[in-house]
Amino acid sequence: MATQNRFSRGLYTATLAVAIATASAALASRQRRSEEARLQQRQLELEELAIRRKALAHQQRMQWELLARAIDDSSLAAVIDTYDKNIPAERRRQFFYANAWYVHLFHLYRAGLLDREELYRHLREFFQSPIFREYWEASRHMRASLNEASEEAQLGYMVDGLVSDLDEADTDEWWVVGNPPTD
Repeated sequence: MATQNRFSRGLYTATLAVAIATASAALASRQRRSEEARLQQRQLELEELAIRRKALAHQQRMQWELLARAIDDSSLAAVIDTYDKNIPAERRRQFFYANAWYVHLFHLYRAGLLDREELYRHLREFFQSPIFREYWEASRHMRASLNEASEEAQLGYMVDGLVSDLDEADTDEWWVVGNPPTD
């Protein structure tokens, strides 16, 4: 009987050990599959981000090419020119160029190459130009058509605040005017 109990206990211990080993192997396999799936998901997200950035870069290049043609050829500029016709044609061409710079900075921001604070600092410098300020005012009606919640509209409000701060500043040290966002 003692031998049979010892054999039963040994069999029970062996069965328990096999069950624990099997459960451990199954758990490890499941964790490995879960980690592989997580890594695959992350890889897909990175690939999607790369595709979006490439598309954004292509869109920016196309926007610049189209705008450059409009700057060079007044007959093409007439297609996109929504500025007040009382503004001289040469000034409207300068507005197209100012818009190209603004859009360039906007795309740098959207691509993550500039943060809001850096964008603000660049724009603060651009707004030292009277032509750039005039462009901003002349394009107000274009910004008014944006969805107020859009990123572009929100940046427009930030720039409106910057221009207001620059107009109200009582210093020639323009580089300290305003409060750059810190997000």
